[in-house]
Amino acid sequence: MKHRFVSCILLLPLTAAAEMKPQEKPHFTDAPSSEEINQAYRKSSLRDPMKTLEKIPGEDPTKVNQPVNLLEQSDIICFSGVATLVPKRAILTIPAKYKDCLKLKPGSRIVGWADFYALNRGWITTVEVSRIQAEGNKALAKEISERITKSTNLVVATFMGGPISVLPLKQPEANAETAKATP
Repeated sequence: MKHRFVSCILLLPLTAAAEMKPQEKPHFTDAPSSEEINQAYRKSSLRDPMKTLEKIPGEDPTKVNQPVNLLEQSDIICFSGVATLVPKRAILTIPAKYKDCLKLKPGSRIVGWADFYALNRGWITTVEVSRIQAEGNKALAKEISERITKSTNLVVATFMGGPISVLPLKQPEANAETAKATP
């Protein structure tokens, strides 16, 4: 038994060596010369799409669509010396007892929405809306609308956890045309 075991151990490297293929020598290529690189650059610069780009007639959009003031686009929610900015139309309901919270009080520290909401989740309720609902193309569910109107908390619309403006519901164009047709 020992004899077989020893012979197997001795023959094992021989069989492994027989199964191994001879290694191929690696194929090396020469690195491109500086002149070859310059020639490739010249060829690519001839095909530059920016040189053939047509100028669009009209006013420069960067000058027409200037950004507006951040505070003009935002509502402020302030409570206990901490404040945050949310987009206009993100606040869906404002109970009378929270009207004073929509003014920036002197000395308040401005923080991001997530930090502010974590500190004030007792009196702020969020309603997650889809992008289609935020654009005004789809109404909120009836039960959510009822819950918003009955809420005694400040209700803020959110999309993926962050506050978002909710545009008024758009009326279908077909209804608008029939309304114009009938005087």
